[in-house]
Amino acid sequence: MKPTIRKIVTYVENTLIEGGKAAPRPLRLIGVAAVLDNPWAGRGFTEDLSPEIRAYAPVLGEMLTREILAVAGSGEAIEGYGKAAICGTSGEIEHASALIHTLHFGNHYRRAVGAKTYLAFTNLRGGPNTPIMIPLMDKNDEGRRSHYLTVHFQIGDAPAPDELVVALGASIGGRPHHRIGDRYQDLKEVGDLHG
Repeated sequence: MKPTIRKIVTYVENTLIEGGKAAPRPLRLIGVAAVLDNPWAGRGFTEDLSPEIRAYAPVLGEMLTREILAVAGSGEAIEGYGKAAICGTSGEIEHASALIHTLHFGNHYRRAVGAKTYLAFTNLRGGPNTPIMIPLMDKNDEGRRSHYLTVHFQIGDAPAPDELVVALGASIGGRPHHRIGDRYQDLKEVGDLHG
């Protein structure tokens, strides 16, 4: 059992000017998405999702990681990273979640970029042209706000009701004129809100 992938979509955005001021270093945002069959669509409620997770997630994780590295040039070049999934209207949110919230998927990307932080994520249900929003964070420092970014794009004909869209996102650089500090300064000023 392997995923039937209908298409792969690549999105690249380069920001050269932000706020009317030239970026000292252009920000590059990258998204890669696979449009594939939903293996659970039309089957009614499925109690055990694990056979399909084990069959699909590693294939998608390896393929999308390879695609995003090809655009970025290397894992070292990627600074911010994240993931997303959308299920079509004949599926459940759990179907989208199943393929990205597993180490069988995410570890391919984590290892390839040498990451220490978790992969930020979104998962939702929608039809064709549903916005794919991939939240990003610094791959090594979850408190580094300059890399709190979102890769945002759409696929005009996906997902169909019985499809899934699974995506990875990356940034090369952070926001061009970052000036809101990081979480650590806030913690010094207001204290640990969880403590």
